[in-house]
Amino acid sequence: MTVDVELFESMRLELRRGSLVLAVLACLRTERYGYTLRQALAADGLEIEESTLYPLLRRLESQGLLLSEWREEEKRKKRFYVLSPMGVAMLDQLAGEWRGINASLDKIL
Repeated sequence: MTVDVELFESMRLELRRGSLVLAVLACLRTERYGYTLRQALAADGLEIEESTLYPLLRRLESQGLLLSEWREEEKRKKRFYVLSPMGVAMLDQLAGEWRGINASLDKIL
């Protein structure tokens, strides 16, 4: 039996959405700007479009999980992001939750 491609894509995106939040928070333990964040995620196998990344960064910042700062680098203004203290605590808790879910899924699958 074949899988409905549209249904698979919808479910795949749903699965990815939560994972991307965790990945972005984890990568921002080190300060980065958008492009280098995309590169770091891609290097670890998580491609993310700009149209997905920048709204996510703005949302995480508005939730108090990120701090950002505009700086000029290489004669261009770039916005650098890093975890806020609340973001560090949130990453810690989410990572623990992720490990628990992942261990359960490993048993089930």
